[in-house]
Amino acid sequence: MLRRAAAAAAAFAAVATAPAAAAHHGGPVTADGHCTGLARLRVPGAELHVPSCLDELTTAGTVASGHTDQADWAGLTPAGLSVPSGVPGIQIDGYFPDSSTGNTHHGWNHDSQFVIRLPDHWNGGLIVTGSPGVRAQYANDRAIADWVLARGYAFAATDKGNTGTAFHRDGQAPGDAISEWNTRVTQLGRAARAVVAQRYRRPPSRTLATGMSNGGYLVRWQLENHPKLYDGGVDWEGTLWREQGPNLLTFLPPALAAYPRYAAGGPGADRARQEMIAAGYPAGSEFLWPFHHRYYWDLTQRIYREELDPGYDGGQEAGTPFCAPGTPACDADYDYGLRPRAVHDAVAKIALTGRIGKPLITLHGTMDVLLPISQDSDVYARMVADAGRGSLLRYYRIEGGTHVDSLADVFPGRLRPLTPCHRSALAALEAWLGRGVPPPAGRTLPFPAPGEDPLTSCRLDA
Repeated sequence: MLRRAAAAAAAFAAVATAPAAAAHHGGPVTADGHCTGLARLRVPGAELHVPSCLDELTTAGTVASGHTDQADWAGLTPAGLSVPSGVPGIQIDGYFPDSSTGNTHHGWNHDSQFVIRLPDHWNGGLIVTGSPGVRAQYANDRAIADWVLARGYAFAATDKGNTGTAFHRDGQAPGDAISEWNTRVTQLGRAARAVVAQRYRRPPSRTLATGMSNGGYLVRWQLENHPKLYDGGVDWEGTLWREQGPNLLTFLPPALAAYPRYAAGGPGADRARQEMIAAGYPAGSEFLWPFHHRYYWDLTQRIYREELDPGYDGGQEAGTPFCAPGTPACDADYDYGLRPRAVHDAVAKIALTGRIGKPLITLHGTMDVLLPISQDSDVYARMVADAGRGSLLRYYRIEGGTHVDSLADVFPGRLRPLTPCHRSALAALEAWLGRGVPPPAGRTLPFPAPGEDPLTSCRLDA
């Protein structure tokens, strides 16, 4: 199981597969029938779009038909999560004009790929999302798309314009690659609304943004900068970028410096543990540290530092893996506060403000040791309040939640998956927007009680 989770952590590049041929081979459809309007669909601004009529839009069918890629979503959901089915409709794969080529899906070797799914039985809503990490456009298929499609939503997802561990090669200046993520979500949101109107002959009555990790950051940014495009959003452990900190570059280096001393044991281990806790890693999460040191902390620090501060290691690209403190240009010694003004300007280019313009529900696990909650969503909630937008936010801290749900399978009884909490949050947002029923006040949700199924239950009012 640890090996599977490790593979998921490294699953930034996916197997290339050509889009499957249309799965529907029946005769003409009626005006209100299966895949009505397929021929008239056009994605505004797309360089390529490939529509397919499918008998199943969820992963219950798209794995076999070739309309998803399991490598994109490996490790993001618990193994026992149910797979809904019975959602026929149209899928459109394609890409917008772009000069970068990191996404190899379908053999296109072209970034800014997207997927749009249009169920035959539509509830009037649209979900727009960007991928977590540096994964591609199918990364949310199990965690988000399956469930919302089964509820009747149209669904649209983007690869954010660059993918993989070398994403930082995109763009002309530091911060450009991450900045493009925001642009691509906005582009897809507008295009998907137009496609929905083509398919159903009316625009969506509700457009929601959601996503996890980097996808959660995108939700925050969209509701701050393009609130007119959305009715609300659910932010699942979104990454916090803040010019003055905290951000990834302030709390990852202390972990890289302290963890090896903690793991070595001996007289310095307790001091190293205290340094980890002081950097934001919660006491009690020690059992998660070995996995994250090996697969997440080092790689994440180096590739995001390269994106925002490429001059730190001179001509070298993304530093030296697992270097010891004191090694020249070692990321374990990185001190964001001492870096030149240009580095802080690059972070400011992608920074959040807290000035959301539409209702937002934020979820974050208390045992997240990739984006420690005290350095991320706790801070963002204060930013929203300080910006005078507190009435638009509900913030739920999930006791025992960590960054990827597959680790709940590895450590049963010690962690809980966040996927059910995300579903509860989306349902609560629907009631907030549709019936004017505000969600429960923000709080820390307790660990599941004995007899409560953590795969299906996460009450926001518990």
